[in-house]
Amino acid sequence: MDYLDVPFNAGLLIRKKKSIKKELLSSVNSFLCKKIAILGGSTTQEVADQMELFLLNYGIKPSFYQSDFGRYYEDAVFGNPVLEEFNPDIIYIHTSWRNISKFPDYGDTDDVISKNLVEEFDKFKRMWEQLFSRFHCPIIQNNFDRPDYRVLGNRDIWDSHGRSNFIFRLNSMFYDYSQKKEHFFINDLDYISADIGLQNWDDHKSWALYKYACSINSIPYLAKSVSDIIKSIFGKNKKVLSLDLDNTIWGGVIGEDGVNNISIGKETAVGQVYSSFQEYCRGLKNIGTILTINSKNNEDTALEGLNHPENILKKDDFVCIKTNWNSKDKNFIETSKELSLGLDSFVFVDDNPSEREIVKKLLPEVSVLNANQPNEYLNLLDHSGFFEVTYLTKEDFAKTEQYSLRMKAITESYSYTDYTEYLSNLNMKATIYSFEAPYIQRIAQLTNKTNQFNLTTLRCSDSDIEKMHNSKDRLCLCARLVDKFVDNGIVTVISGIYKDDCLELDLWLMSCRVLKRNLEQALMDYIVKKVTSIGIKKIRGIYIPSNRNSIVADFYKDMGFSFLYQKESIFYWELNTDEYRLNNPPIEIHENNS
Repeated sequence: MDYLDVPFNAGLLIRKKKSIKKELLSSVNSFLCKKIAILGGSTTQEVADQMELFLLNYGIKPSFYQSDFGRYYEDAVFGNPVLEEFNPDIIYIHTSWRNISKFPDYGDTDDVISKNLVEEFDKFKRMWEQLFSRFHCPIIQNNFDRPDYRVLGNRDIWDSHGRSNFIFRLNSMFYDYSQKKEHFFINDLDYISADIGLQNWDDHKSWALYKYACSINSIPYLAKSVSDIIKSIFGKNKKVLSLDLDNTIWGGVIGEDGVNNISIGKETAVGQVYSSFQEYCRGLKNIGTILTINSKNNEDTALEGLNHPENILKKDDFVCIKTNWNSKDKNFIETSKELSLGLDSFVFVDDNPSEREIVKKLLPEVSVLNANQPNEYLNLLDHSGFFEVTYLTKEDFAKTEQYSLRMKAITESYSYTDYTEYLSNLNMKATIYSFEAPYIQRIAQLTNKTNQFNLTTLRCSDSDIEKMHNSKDRLCLCARLVDKFVDNGIVTVISGIYKDDCLELDLWLMSCRVLKRNLEQALMDYIVKKVTSIGIKKIRGIYIPSNRNSIVADFYKDMGFSFLYQKESIFYWELNTDEYRLNNPPIEIHENNS
């Protein structure tokens, strides 16, 4: 929705929030429902209202618990029956510098200040650990903004008596804690307030009258930041950044100006702006964002531009390059199919307003950056939060290589007339692991990011996966797939509950990067053999339809299961293990017994 695109009109979002909410509820087909507890050291109603808009826009329908004003510590440490019954999926602790109680006095010794600093940190740590022990869900904590005044002037930031110094040191302790806790996330209030400007952020009148932690018009920016973290945790990030070339990643039209006359590099001010944007895009690529090109150009001319010595982005940085004279919406559809990623995974940057409008109109699932000038690209892309990072795994760092090699495998498939022969020549090997510690984060990430081949769309946190792993009544396995081109990493997750002589599968998902490899057949063969050896006579499969997983609607039928019954929107299938016929696809299966 345009209202919520960066840059947005904060005043408009506050004034028209009811009508915007109504429009969002009617325009989105289905939502992921989540319960969010906001524990506030200030008034939180407007924060919740604005978060609701951004989350609805991301496809998440929130319900909120809000602590009474200033009761965040009591709710966290001593509990609250209403909060316990609410049982949140995620907790957001909304505090600001006004909630710090141990600020130094100017006569304090360094020892006293250090003692107060530890006591202040311990107060928050006690909250986090009490909350996690009760709810086992992700926790988002604001770091601290600064007051819009400095009693000590410039000395305030380096003198131990300064509030700015105390806040800096306390924030650093928060960051150290966050590094060690996979379920704990920092909402960077310090950055948001600096980005808006402290004179616009801090509003003493709003605090005095309404107990708002910041100015009214700053609240939507705060709400968006928290919502970006939440949508990332629950797998709603974008995955692909698709770039035009001329006047988008370099200045000028290469086909007319020639490669030597495009603006890129440090020699000109305009060239530096494009170089900064390219450097930012390469940074996104290095942490797992897939880069593609969608440009109206001759291929040879475009590649000549990418080979320019001042160009930061090179051909190998892009998984897919579409440089032709086709309409850009057609290129998007082809790229989407080649990468096995939905169109809603894409973000498009193009300097041409008419090209952007065509894509927006014909492919509304694609997020189109509303930027016209090179100095806007980086800022708007960064502030849009499309690629908000909450988890970083080894697979993220290798994603460009994995998808590039996958494209190479697809290209090779065109030389085969027999698909089975092609699969045999991939030399695929699958290694099966339990939900072991090194893989927990990746498993949780897959449950939150995988939408197409996902039979129940069960979303799990790290702690949920640990609980499954520690249960004696569960089958828990994940698998890594390696072929002659690439190690795809952990690509599939399966779990089920043992009930007497039956295994009920309530989690089965597979990354889109290995679709059509028959890995699911190999794993079904493995599961049937495994459970038969321990006396299981039936396997029950659960399918819960979503707006994205229709490709697995007939999964259990294709695997030889019989339809059992439907209860509300849940479909149950069943297989007698002694009637199962092995598929024996060309994949070697190995168990990891370490």
